[in-house]
Order: sequence, then C-alpha cells, then structure tokens
Amino acid sequence: MQRTFTDQLGNEITFNYPPKRIVSIVPSQTELLFDLGLDEEVIGITKFCIHPIEKFASKTKIGGTKKLLLEKIRDLKPDLIIGNKEENTQSEIETLMQEFPVWMSDIHNLEEALKTITEIGELVNRQPEAAYLNHLIHTGFTDLQTLAVSKNIHQSVAYLIWKDPYMFAGRNTFIDDILRKIGLNNVIEQSRYPEFSLTELQATNCKLIFLSSEPYPFKEQHIKEIEVALPNAKVKLVDGEMFSWYGSRLIKAVNYLFHLQDELVQS
Repeated sequence: MQRTFTDQLGNEITFNYPPKRIVSIVPSQTELLFDLGLDEEVIGITKFCIHPIEKFASKTKIGGTKKLLLEKIRDLKPDLIIGNKEENTQSEIETLMQEFPVWMSDIHNLEEALKTITEIGELVNRQPEAAYLNHLIHTGFTDLQTLAVSKNIHQSVAYLIWKDPYMFAGRNTFIDDILRKIGLNNVIEQSRYPEFSLTELQATNCKLIFLSSEPYPFKEQHIKEIEVALPNAKVKLVDGEMFSWYGSRLIKAVNYLFHLQDELVQS
C-alpha cells in the first residue's frame, strides 16, 4: 500500500507503507527509530548514530550527517530517508530527494520535538509506541518546569558549543528552549549559534557557563582557561546529548536535568 505524507518543510512524499528499508541520517532520530521497536527496517545510519551501540555496530554507515556517502545510500535502495533541516546539508538532501522519498524534520523547541516523535511514529507505523514515549517526555519536562519555579532556579547561563572561535547556543535553538525549560536564562540574545570572545561574554555578567560535550568535545582542561577569563562565573561540563538530542533520548535527559537542577540549587 502506498501512502503520502507531508514533512516539516512542506514537502509531500509517497512511499510503500510501512517502510521496510529506512536510512536515518540524524543520530537522535536514529535512536528514536530503534526505541520505537524498529530493527531490520533501519538499514543505513551515519557514523554519529552511536545509540544504542549494539545497533550501531551492526548497521551500514553512510558517512556523516553533513557529508553523506551518496553512492552507499543508493546501493542500499531505501524506500524512506529521514533527515533534519539543521543537521543535514541542503544540497545533499536535494540530490537525494530526486531519487528517494526523503522526510525532513525542522525542530527548534521541545513542543516541536514531541510533534516530530508523533509524526515519525506515523511514518513507520509505530503510533502507540510514539505516544508512550511522548507521555514520558511531556510528564518529565512538566515536572522539571514545576521544580524550576519551586526551587527558584533562574541563573543566567551561556552554553558553549565550539572553540576557536568560541560559539554559543543562542535564541531560536533547541538548546535554548531546554535551558529555559529547566529555569535558566540564556544570556546570548542573538539567534542560532553566534561567535563571541570571552571578553565580550564578560559584559553579559552570566553566572553559569556550560561547556558542551558536543559538537566540540570540551574537557576539564578547558574549564581552567575560561575560569581565568570569567572568574565570577561557575564553569561546568555538560552532556550535550541531554540538551540537543530531540528524540527518545529526552527520556534520559529528564533524569539528567533533575540532577542538574539539584546541583544548581546546592551551589
């Protein structure tokens, strides 16, 4: 049976339903597909689709999110490709769209992530499983928001994603929305991922600086150099997956963010 769907960029795609040969080119959405109960249907993933690790080891790798191996994808003959506007390269997606059904997400906040989980569940015929995951995520984040108010969490924060140059998560990003959901105020007012020097960051008077584990792998040694430049701010390493993966990892993120809130209150 063929069915037609509209993706989050407004593109209509038609494919044999349910899909039996899926290529997923976004790590968080790959993990979601596995958590929805798919296995054999997912035939190709990127080298960054590392969760769960046992699935990663057994699947064909088709390059990175922004540098896909198009010939490898062609060899797999997928009946559906699932990608994301921000994480994938437009020119590569446009090439694939000429040959295969490609469904694209476009996610900037938690609410859009929940909508995406619902829509991907429909795409792959796993609606009950998607509804259950969304229930867990929605309940958890509702509790996080309630706790942020009751514990009076309202610190100002800057969230670093890259070094040389320093780049930050700004407004209109998923990371920014998650920070707000747990009670934090992002001092970066520019949209997307602007560059800032540490001298410029001093002027924001932020009290917290989060160093993300991805895409740049910040380590302990980076804390020291930032503390020297901003001695009045608390600098902390954080798990980037918990702030930026917008699939089923959000369930694990709830527990992580609960503990983070407790740390912020105690400090």
